[in-house]
Amino acid sequence: MKIRGNSIKIHPIFIFIIVFLFAVMTGKMVYVALNDVIDGKNIRELADSRTTNTEVIEATRGTIYDNQGNTLAQNINSYTIIAYLSSKRTTNPDNPKHVSDYAGTAKALCSILAPTDDKCYDFIYGRLSQSGLYQTELGNYGKNITETTKQKIKKLDLPGIDFAKTFKRYYQNGNFASYIIGYAKKYTDEKTGDMELIGELGIEGFCDRYLKGTNGSITYQQDAYGYQMADKVYYETPAKDGYDIYLTLDKQIQIFLDDAVNKFKAYDPSWVTITVADAKTGAIIGSATDPSFDPNTMIFTSDTPNYNNPLTSYTYEPGSTMKIFSFMSAMEEGLYNGSELYQSGNIKVDDYTISDWNKYGWGAITYDTGFTYSSNVAAVNLVQKLGRQKLHDYYEKLGFGSKTGIELSNEYSGDISFEYASELASASYGQGITITPIQMIQALTTITNDGTMLKPYIIQKIVNHDTGEVEYEGKRNEVRKIYSTDTVAKITDLMDKTVNSDDPNITGKYYHTDAVRVIGKTGTSNYTDETGKYVEGERYVIRSFAGVFPKEDPEYIIYVVVKDFNGKSKPMGDIVKSLIESISKYKNLDERESDKDDSKIITIPNYYNKSLTTVSNDLTNLGITPVIIGDGSTVTKTVPEKNTTISINSKLFIITNGTNITMPNITNWSSKDVIDFCNIAGLKYEMNGYGYVSSYSIPAGTILNDNSLVLTVNLTNIEPESLTDEVVSNGT
Repeated sequence: MKIRGNSIKIHPIFIFIIVFLFAVMTGKMVYVALNDVIDGKNIRELADSRTTNTEVIEATRGTIYDNQGNTLAQNINSYTIIAYLSSKRTTNPDNPKHVSDYAGTAKALCSILAPTDDKCYDFIYGRLSQSGLYQTELGNYGKNITETTKQKIKKLDLPGIDFAKTFKRYYQNGNFASYIIGYAKKYTDEKTGDMELIGELGIEGFCDRYLKGTNGSITYQQDAYGYQMADKVYYETPAKDGYDIYLTLDKQIQIFLDDAVNKFKAYDPSWVTITVADAKTGAIIGSATDPSFDPNTMIFTSDTPNYNNPLTSYTYEPGSTMKIFSFMSAMEEGLYNGSELYQSGNIKVDDYTISDWNKYGWGAITYDTGFTYSSNVAAVNLVQKLGRQKLHDYYEKLGFGSKTGIELSNEYSGDISFEYASELASASYGQGITITPIQMIQALTTITNDGTMLKPYIIQKIVNHDTGEVEYEGKRNEVRKIYSTDTVAKITDLMDKTVNSDDPNITGKYYHTDAVRVIGKTGTSNYTDETGKYVEGERYVIRSFAGVFPKEDPEYIIYVVVKDFNGKSKPMGDIVKSLIESISKYKNLDERESDKDDSKIITIPNYYNKSLTTVSNDLTNLGITPVIIGDGSTVTKTVPEKNTTISINSKLFIITNGTNITMPNITNWSSKDVIDFCNIAGLKYEMNGYGYVSSYSIPAGTILNDNSLVLTVNLTNIEPESLTDEVVSNGT
């Protein structure tokens, strides 16, 4: 470049460079303007993330209730303990913000979290004394902490201890109807990090789509510190909480069933399941089983966890309860003459000899008598007249071999296929075919509905939590008419004689009670092992009872199935009879004269929000000594609830607004009363035997404020009697 006077001459190379740089910059600007992704980064998202933020508004999972509105499953807040270990958090030594006293902090925490766990201190001390960490958690000791436990720890004012709020699914009655209610597990989305409860069994699984709800969101502009800018527009999509589900279960009857299952456990069965249904609608009122599990902890009462609900997912050979339907089918076809004689004892079919359960029979008896004695030969004679196709058609119409469609997950179909004459014979008395308990309940509705079969159901209603509108309502659902009025009347009469006649040979005599007129049929069947061979041994059978009560105006169907019951007919009958009596008294069906004495019966008034002193005086005047729950001065609830009719000899629990619950003297209490108390007090328990309390582990007067306490109760046993029992021959 040369300067001549006032003129400047620029070298062409510089002009080229300037033009080139301008072109590059212009191109870059155009590229940026037309593309979101630059150098592998989304510029638009980067800009948005620096100025806007979107947060998830979590939907609350719906609550599950019983038919009276008692909560069975709900979401509750829970907490995880966070321990800050870095000394950098502390700027004022007089006000420390981190854990410096490892031993003292560990000891204080364990005194609340696990006072009887010797391993707690060493574990927490080891977590607190880690070096180089800013913060840590305390493993299972510090997870799922309740609000009450959190407040106890906060009162200790421990430096460096904080809480992270989360949620969990809580089942306040433990293993109460656990297979029916099911469980929901918490999962974390790997992409978003959001936590979600997913139902995996029972109602929680079957109705997950209704319970889970829909999350919402809020998008807003944020300042440099990440806070929402108050003067800017934000966009919010509200969360839709999950629907609430009301089941047909009656909590009190479910408690009775759980009590009965505990009594069966004294006889060491492999499994037991008991179900009660509304005879007029098909609604399941209660269903209990053992082994069972606590959905809060997922701890099973058996060493081998089983995620199948026995009500819908256990298939087995039902035994002689199927004679109800093989006899009814012969009646319906006009092939039954109850006064006709036949030779009991043995009958040969193909190359097999089929025997009555006592091996030799009772000589020449009528078919009516054969039913009450549970004669296999009688059933075989009838189905030989009926034929394979017609028996199969009736079993099929009754729902055997098909799913009932009840609102529970993982329902099995069973198998009612039979072809040869020997298979037809076995099917007449419930061998060689398999069913589920819910199928038997469904078939029994034909007896209580003039021959029409009802579909069983367990959901009373589904309610929109946000609007209160009923989205679905369970109701009586007639499937089909199968039997005539005459057939129903005849089988009802035979089932009545099976339980209530004076004949010493009837198989249902141990189920007779003066409380209510029960009709029914017993069953005993063999079962096969993994090789397909029938298991031998008097104990290794499946015992059952199918019953209806009261006879004249049926209210309830009951079906009990027990595998490997280490006892005879009488103790099993005693347990079931006691259960029926409890239900009858609770539902005012008890017909005994002692229970008709009006001076011994009261209807519980509404004591809500009244003073304890007033209520206690009122009950004393009525002749009742209540059991007081809590140290408060005001009544918040009674168990049984208001408007329930009870005997003055029954236990009445008065729940107050106090938090300290004192252990009462429970000597001579029934197991039902103990279970009621433990459920109210939130006390874990273990039952040994059945009957009435002879001794227990927690002394009367103890304040029950320790979550780790377990009440061990010893009950007086009814000794099994060695009596001749019904044992079916499988024809092999």
